[in-house]
Amino acid sequence: MKNGGPKPELIALAALAGAEGLVLIGYALYDVVQAIRIGTTGPVEVSNGPALFIQVLIFLVFGVGLLLIALGWLRAQRWSRSPFLLTQIIALLVGFPLAQNSLGLGHALGIGALVFALVGGVLALTPQVGRAISQGDSKSD
Repeated sequence: MKNGGPKPELIALAALAGAEGLVLIGYALYDVVQAIRIGTTGPVEVSNGPALFIQVLIFLVFGVGLLLIALGWLRAQRWSRSPFLLTQIIALLVGFPLAQNSLGLGHALGIGALVFALVGGVLALTPQVGRAISQGDSKSD
């Protein structure tokens, strides 16, 4: 991009996507460590090996995907917007029930997910971001 680098809006979106991606990857690794330490516990849906494997795989795929989206934001790529917005919608759907949780950690994670998703979703739809990714796409043609 001109002026030596990406626009501040795109840097903020890349930071949000990168943080979300790292959290998901970290949670997948946490699940693996917990399974090794204490075995598969929890609800029936995830208290067996194959279900835990699928859960870890999903978190890893989403986490790596968000890291790629962060890279796309830094490169002002238009394609970054749609998967990022879809991820923010999913985060809202997951964060809302977590925020309703009376336990401290679940509640805090839910609030964090809601704040990140709302800020990211609104920022991704601003006219400044639209112009920045349009300029980025025209330079790559």
